[in-house]
Amino acid sequence: MEIKNYKQSLFCTVTILFWFSTYAYVPIFTNYLNSLGASSKMVGLIAGSYGFTQMILRIPLGILSDKIQRRKLFIILGLLFTLISGAGLLFTRNNLYLILLFRAIAGVAASTWVSFTVLYTSYYNKSHTSKAIGTINFFNNTGQMLAMLIGGLAVQLFSWHASFTLSTISGLIGLLLSFFIIENNDENKEKITLKGVLSVISNHKLILATLFAIIAQMITFATAFSFTTKHAINIGVTNFELGILSFASTLPTAIAALIGGRYLGQKFGEKRMIIIGFILLGIFTLVIPFTNTFTSLLITQFISGIGRGLSFPLLMSLSIKDINPNKQSTAMGIFQALYGIGMTIGPIIMGYLIDNISLMVGFVSFGLLGCITSLMFYLTTKKI
Repeated sequence: MEIKNYKQSLFCTVTILFWFSTYAYVPIFTNYLNSLGASSKMVGLIAGSYGFTQMILRIPLGILSDKIQRRKLFIILGLLFTLISGAGLLFTRNNLYLILLFRAIAGVAASTWVSFTVLYTSYYNKSHTSKAIGTINFFNNTGQMLAMLIGGLAVQLFSWHASFTLSTISGLIGLLLSFFIIENNDENKEKITLKGVLSVISNHKLILATLFAIIAQMITFATAFSFTTKHAINIGVTNFELGILSFASTLPTAIAALIGGRYLGQKFGEKRMIIIGFILLGIFTLVIPFTNTFTSLLITQFISGIGRGLSFPLLMSLSIKDINPNKQSTAMGIFQALYGIGMTIGPIIMGYLIDNISLMVGFVSFGLLGCITSLMFYLTTKKI
């Protein structure tokens, strides 16, 4: 095997294992926390901690990574932290505060995704950056998709902690393989500095893309990655079916992410695809509380997954569209750090709405937010 094929194949394998470890227990996590007596507010806080640590760590880690020009080190640390998170959840039984800590550590692990993205794109020519981003995001989604399906099945066949066991094992294997990743060093590449961050963060398209990515992540983490499972349990869905629901949500996201930037965005326009993505995400979030069968809920997850896959990678592409190539990793670090705001506050707001009003109001509110956002995006990007 050629060295180029070897390093890309190994990297993609490590990427799959990294996200598998992080998401193996996500389909059943809300149900598991409810079984421990956690309120919806506490569930939202635990779910939000994953985004909170990313929000505060991604920019500093990106700066440090570029300063020392050692992406591989941060990838190894990412696998180490996802292993610690999975093992911690496996051996923690009833302490909700320890569970909060170990889910936050999963966010620490996910904060290293900037280094994954930058190192993988270094394997490609600069003219193929978009292709590299689309490819690595495909393997990101593939790892999550497999994790949710297999994790849900493991819990159905064995116990709650089977999914945490899978998380731990995949994290360990990924950690061992990460030591063999090949580092690409470009000593002449402009390093990320505070001055560079300040100059990039004022870019108009980056600001817009980041704001809309925050909203997209708010909706996603308030629903598909947390409280959709609560409604599913209310209508009698099993733990294995929870895994299927997550699979049905992530599969179209992965496919739409792969073809959205390569084909649909070029043929029909990136902005148009983002608007359609938000409309699909909004409508099929809004109707979730009105579903009363597994099949109807499955349809909502599939179509909203398409919406996420169309909108989010194209927002990522928009964020670096007018950025100097030497500063695109800076822009990507800012983008990924700030959308952690949505990952943090989305579940917290949803938990508050459910505890103080109703589950239906929560889903309808976030569904309307998605629809309104499509209009906001159209109006704010008409001239760009």
